[in-house]
Amino acid sequence: MTKFLITIMIFASLVFVTSCGSKSADAETEKSAEAKPEEATGDEHANPNTATLTDEQIKSIGVEIGTIEQKQLTAAVKVNGVLKVPNQNKASINSIYSGVIKSLLVQPGNYVGKGQTIATIANPDFIQSQSEYLNINAKISLVELEVKRQKELNAGNAGALKNLQSAETELRTLRTAKSTYAQQIQLMGINPATLQNGKLISVLSVKSPISGVVSNVMVKMGSYVDVTTAVAEILDNSQLHLDLFVYEKDLPKLKNNQTIHFTVTNNPGKEYDAQIYSLGSSFEGESKAVTVHAKVQGNKAGLIDGMNVTAVISLEQTTVPAVPNEAIVTVDGQDYIFVLAENHAESEHLKTYGKDSLQQNTKDTLKHKQGEKPEAATGKTFERIPVAKGTTDVGYTEITLLREIPKGAKIVTKGAFFVSAKMTNLEEE
Repeated sequence: MTKFLITIMIFASLVFVTSCGSKSADAETEKSAEAKPEEATGDEHANPNTATLTDEQIKSIGVEIGTIEQKQLTAAVKVNGVLKVPNQNKASINSIYSGVIKSLLVQPGNYVGKGQTIATIANPDFIQSQSEYLNINAKISLVELEVKRQKELNAGNAGALKNLQSAETELRTLRTAKSTYAQQIQLMGINPATLQNGKLISVLSVKSPISGVVSNVMVKMGSYVDVTTAVAEILDNSQLHLDLFVYEKDLPKLKNNQTIHFTVTNNPGKEYDAQIYSLGSSFEGESKAVTVHAKVQGNKAGLIDGMNVTAVISLEQTTVPAVPNEAIVTVDGQDYIFVLAENHAESEHLKTYGKDSLQQNTKDTLKHKQGEKPEAATGKTFERIPVAKGTTDVGYTEITLLREIPKGAKIVTKGAFFVSAKMTNLEEE
């Protein structure tokens, strides 16, 4: 009897221990089963082409949302060139007569008008021509009286014809000499009619033949100058034009009166306008470039002869889908825009994973959130969409979508660079 009771007690103990071990194992299995779906759910549908920004981040970096617009953009050809002033608007000022510089009235950068005195030259020899001119005037007066007297004598048959002819010849010679001296004096810048004995001029004025800006002064006070010595150089920028070097493949696209926008190398932020007025008819040297001439329009302040420029020649206008330039980012040689992932995220999920997966994902999310207090959305998700760039004009760039997006989808129009940086950080993590 005692043996029987002991056996029953040992059997009951073994059953109890086995039951407890089984329950513990079942509990561990259930915990593992609950944990694994959550881990899988976190990565199962992750999209490497999306980035989520909080409302605070969006506000701080200035992200702006818009749509792809239909813009009238102008196709263009980009070329290089140089600014030129036509030779008829340049002046190298020389003195016709030699002498010593007595005064300089201008310096580089000064604006001068046509006929304005820029320097004076002194030479005693200037007086000689003026003196000869006055002496000839006196001689002409005497010879004119002699001719008149001889005519009167011949009229009364009291004089010889030979004497009259001699007086008339001398008068013509003196008048020719007077005209020669008068022109010489005029070239000096002196009016012969204003000359009087005792008031001869020994200092001549050197005047500018055109209006413009003094680009260089080559002499100094006391310098001796002659016909071969340039005193100063004047440039008139009012007729400034562009010499553009266009390759033959682009030449058929150009014609007279086309508009050009250009910037100078040392100030790329300032844009100027020009208009084509002449197409070249020969190649420049050994290159396959043809010179196209365009006249600069509008304000020419800051433009100087010889400056290198980069120009954009406008072609035809077309209406195309376009976005602001800063809406496009380039990653590893590919251009992208960012689309706000709202309804379009659900449609992309359907395409990729199917309807059953979407329903299951929704059930898992509801199950996971069951019993928790709902939280308001605190940010926006953006998806990266590849595009191909086209014409760029007036701050917009033509794009061709390389992946379909819903009509009227919202895109990032400003701050795309920061959204791309956020995505790059996520990829690295």
